[in-house]
Amino acid sequence: MNLLSVRILFVLISIVIGFQSVVFSGAGWIGALIGGIAALIIIVLELGMRKVSVRGLSSAVFGLILGLIMSKLVSDAVSIAPINAEQLNQIRVTLTLVFCYLGMVIGLRGKDEFNVIIPYIRLRRQDQMDEMVVIDTSVIIDGRIQDILKTKFIEGKMIIPKFVLKELQQIADSTDPMKRQRGRRGLEILHSMQKDIGQDITLHDEEFPEVQEVDAKLVKLAKLLEAKVLTVDFNLNRVATLQGIKVLNINELANALKPVVFPGEEMRVKLIKEGKEHNQAIGYLDDGTMIVVEESRRSIGQEVKVVVTSVLQTQAGRMIFAKIER
Repeated sequence: MNLLSVRILFVLISIVIGFQSVVFSGAGWIGALIGGIAALIIIVLELGMRKVSVRGLSSAVFGLILGLIMSKLVSDAVSIAPINAEQLNQIRVTLTLVFCYLGMVIGLRGKDEFNVIIPYIRLRRQDQMDEMVVIDTSVIIDGRIQDILKTKFIEGKMIIPKFVLKELQQIADSTDPMKRQRGRRGLEILHSMQKDIGQDITLHDEEFPEVQEVDAKLVKLAKLLEAKVLTVDFNLNRVATLQGIKVLNINELANALKPVVFPGEEMRVKLIKEGKEHNQAIGYLDDGTMIVVEESRRSIGQEVKVVVTSVLQTQAGRMIFAKIER
């Protein structure tokens, strides 16, 4: 049964109830009309509440209950004072209105801190921690996650936020051919991860409409779920780490797996292009590591034997400096 079926059933039941309510007065059709109109008004209100999240609604209800409890306690305390019944009723109504309002506002403002809200209770044994990993758009487009998951190197439940999937679909529908190709490749990788690899992937519906940037939404969701973030985005890595979120960066993993090179080690490399400094040439190892060779501009296009002079670790990766062996 879908939403349309539920709405049609609701309208029909409302019409029947409206008809039966006034059938004895001989104007049953008027009651049926009133019932149908009332049902349609309620459906319109329901459609206008699409952006209201379950978590936000739960927080508001929690705050409302808290406000009712507080207003009851304060009203009982005030009733001890010598106040006549009419004034006491007015005070009770005022206190109930004020505390309910404050409770709902506080509940909505602090909805991210409520860990006991019904939709987000996670009952689990302490010795069976189900780790969750929130996947960034950059990881899906990068593609290496598919091979990493095949090795079972990363375990846990993979969470793909709805806003990440939406961003990926926008890239796939882009007018730029390159972006469109990358987006479609990302969608194919997601399909392969779920079907061929059999990875446990869950689509999370939380949208965070008050937050505009996808990276900020990703960090907020990771904090809410107490999950790790899987990315290749350097800036997202920094922001998430500063907020105390564990980050799994595929680029850092790739750099850590590169062979260790020491000064004085000999290797062969093909020089491809000029370097930034005078008389430098640049080549690359099979794993993509850049090698800057001094005094070798004339050897561009040739494979030469070089000796490593130093190794520099940068934020973008590792860089090797060498000189041609004489």
